[in-house]
Amino acid sequence: MTRVEEIVAELAALEDPKARAVNERHGDPHGVNLTKLRALAKSLGTDRELAGELWDSGDVAAQLVALLIAKPKQFTADELDAMLRTARSDKAHDWLLNYLVKKSAHASALRERWWGDADPRVRAAGWALTTHAVTTADLDRDALLDTIAREMRDAEPKLQWAMNETLATIGIEDESRRARAVAIGEDLQVLADYPVSKGCTSPFAPAWIAEIVRRREA
Repeated sequence: MTRVEEIVAELAALEDPKARAVNERHGDPHGVNLTKLRALAKSLGTDRELAGELWDSGDVAAQLVALLIAKPKQFTADELDAMLRTARSDKAHDWLLNYLVKKSAHASALRERWWGDADPRVRAAGWALTTHAVTTADLDRDALLDTIAREMRDAEPKLQWAMNETLATIGIEDESRRARAVAIGEDLQVLADYPVSKGCTSPFAPAWIAEIVRRREA
């Protein structure tokens, strides 16, 4: 048995049917408790070669472990692009962006590469990087708002969510464009009915903007 096969078997042994049922509702078809998954990853240490092999195994939990044992500087832009396109779960997609891509020297180039991709999940990654960059890079915020107003309502769910985050971020960070961001959100009504636990902030952009601005001004 190879090392990758051993790790995949260890992860399979950690499977919890109840955890899988919850995870699958959120686009993550695995049943491994994340605390246990992180403990396993920690025991492996940093290992770029093993990370690549775990990712290529296609096992959902193994891909998450792969992201925890790698460092951003260990990947080329093409390697990160290929990983995004073969991510087997929403969490792997998000962890890849947060743990590797956003901390990589290739983040800006990948944002531009993914921005107009035909795959909506890849485009969603481009928008996630835009949300990350909109307060630090010289981006055309008016053009971003134009695109959101035109495309967000009918976008695929993950892409829609990422565009909504950019909309809210512009509204929160840019006082001069806040009214327009709120108006776009009110017009589109995207995520207006999203269920939110008591005490949590709604992802509906007008409510999100208002709450964060209120906190900052309190």
